Amino acid sequence: MLFLQKPPNLTSPLKKLFSQTAIYGLSSIVARFLNYLLVPLYTAKFTTDQYGIVTDIYAYVAFLIVLLTYGMETTYFRFSSKKDAHPNTFSTIVTSIITSTSVFLLIACLFSQQIATLLKYPNNHEFVIWFAFIVGLDAISSIPLARLRKENRPWKFVFVNFANVITNIGLNLFFLVYCMGKYNTGETNYIIDLCYNPELGVSYVFISNLVASTVKFLLLSPMLFKGRFTFKKDVFKSALLYGSPLLIAGLAGMTNEVIDKIMLKFMLFDQLGEQQALSEVGIYGACYKISIIITLFIQAFRYAAEPFFFNQSTQKNAKITYARVMHYFIILCCFIFLSINGFMHYVKYFIPNQAYWSGLKVVPILLAANICLGIYYNLAIWFKLTEKTIYAAYIGIFGAAITLIINYLLIPEFSYLGSAWATFLCYFSMCIACYFFGRKHFPIPYKMGVIFFYLALTAILFGIITTTSHLIHPILAASITLILFIGITYFKEFHFSHSYASQNH
Repeated sequence: MLFLQKPPNLTSPLKKLFSQTAIYGLSSIVARFLNYLLVPLYTAKFTTDQYGIVTDIYAYVAFLIVLLTYGMETTYFRFSSKKDAHPNTFSTIVTSIITSTSVFLLIACLFSQQIATLLKYPNNHEFVIWFAFIVGLDAISSIPLARLRKENRPWKFVFVNFANVITNIGLNLFFLVYCMGKYNTGETNYIIDLCYNPELGVSYVFISNLVASTVKFLLLSPMLFKGRFTFKKDVFKSALLYGSPLLIAGLAGMTNEVIDKIMLKFMLFDQLGEQQALSEVGIYGACYKISIIITLFIQAFRYAAEPFFFNQSTQKNAKITYARVMHYFIILCCFIFLSINGFMHYVKYFIPNQAYWSGLKVVPILLAANICLGIYYNLAIWFKLTEKTIYAAYIGIFGAAITLIINYLLIPEFSYLGSAWATFLCYFSMCIACYFFGRKHFPIPYKMGVIFFYLALTAILFGIITTTSHLIHPILAASITLILFIGITYFKEFHFSHSYASQNH
């Protein structure tokens, strides 16, 4: 019954976590949600193969961000949280990131044509240069943003991210709505003649991102350039030793998250041709975005939870707190899963172009996959706190191997449906592995029976949604299902609380 205990000192930490999740959510949920609202714009303005280019290019960006930060964000949290933290930790890590990023930018600019040809964009070598600067600026900006989170300055964090998002959205609307709309109707003017070239097409998506990343970098530059760049070799050596396994785990994680888009294009390129292969990538990428709500919730949770978990590590009841956080996290994720799938008849209009709707069948699979990913992030705290980050690499490589093998086997036959199942099986397997390693090295009293109860309940209710939605109105089917979930959850939680109170009475 250890899990059911509610020590007095747990209330304040949990409230702090939830409040910070809400504040960071203004940036990570609302801001990213605003960015994702560009998906309806892109799918309305671009054909499926054109949007496939956007999906494909951003898959490479995800890899590069992890490569250029090489685990230093989490490393900064850990090293700066220690009682004997070195005063030059921040400047040492920033100096390292700036130096390595500068080398990367030089290579990308010198060999842009060769890289573009390798990626099958031989006529667009400018893509390579633009995105080299996008990921470079974002990599450098990641450490000041981490410092804001470490110092509990969420409102500055919110401001910087909102400035980035508003700039990106504003430029997208300017180019793709105002300029493109005026040009297509023949209402050109001086501004359109100066700023808009219809041949650039999807390039305006990338140009907008580049300007937005520059704005974010400039807003954070006072933190970067305040004082001297002091580089301590001993600090860097320790940080690199701690962060290297996280880099491997991060690259493996990005393999799990985005390699399916890259493999789709390359494996279907010869089989279907360039245009159809990119079209498959575009359909999959657009439908992938419908799993936005769980993904954004998990992102906001991570922003708040990572520093929270580290700060709680010295508390007597830390493990009980971690278990309670997992408990409520599962309940919220299950509710979101049922809500999205229950109202899919309406959610699909997030993508206004019906040419993309053939891929909607992957949404439930990807939502379930993202729940598994969120559970993994909760479980993963054990190897971060014990500094056994090598296990992050082991588990990440294990997941990446599953992703690569299953995608390789299923893509030729099932296209993006095979990729969706590969994503789910990968994250599910990583959860299992992380849990059993954690039980051995840093046991946390998770109530696995309760967790499985909620997951099984969600699966059953999802089955009810899919089998009854054609018999009764979709809204009625979804509403009944959600009411059942809320009612059962309330009874279950109330029963636990009542049992605990009776037992202690």
